[in-house]
Amino acid sequence: MKQPFSTSVRGTTLPEALVGVLLLGIFFASIFELNAVCLRYIDATKESVAALQSVQDRSESLRNLAFTDLTNTSALATLLATPPNAAPFAQKATETVSLSAFPTPNGITQLTRLPNGSVTTNSVATSLGKGLVKMDVRVTWTMTLGGRARTEQTTSILSNGSKK
Repeated sequence: MKQPFSTSVRGTTLPEALVGVLLLGIFFASIFELNAVCLRYIDATKESVAALQSVQDRSESLRNLAFTDLTNTSALATLLATPPNAAPFAQKATETVSLSAFPTPNGITQLTRLPNGSVTTNSVATSLGKGLVKMDVRVTWTMTLGGRARTEQTTSILSNGSKK
């Protein structure tokens, strides 16, 4: 005999559907947050690369100076008045150049270029010698990711030689 009406209807209930939507929402929210974290890490990496490039560009510009200009504080201040390159990073970094006689320092000549472009002379060495100079170029900035202070630096020994 056939039943007139069957009560076994299959489907999802409202609570099941809400749990499914909630799980889907959590999944997509976590994917979007992971994407945002990756983008912040990419920005931090770009800043580090820009700092390395800035240090390299400034070092090269100082290496290309005549030895007499390299040991002249006013010539260094004039050179430091312009950023090392045209990257926007140079507008937010503090750049410090330190020079001392090598191997025996007789004081340190140190100049600092602030993000606003102003150059200050922190100290002047008694003598930078006539043969070898130790040069430190340092770039300091506040990192976008986490707001931590970061620094990139290089040290070179420059000689008073003739250019060919």
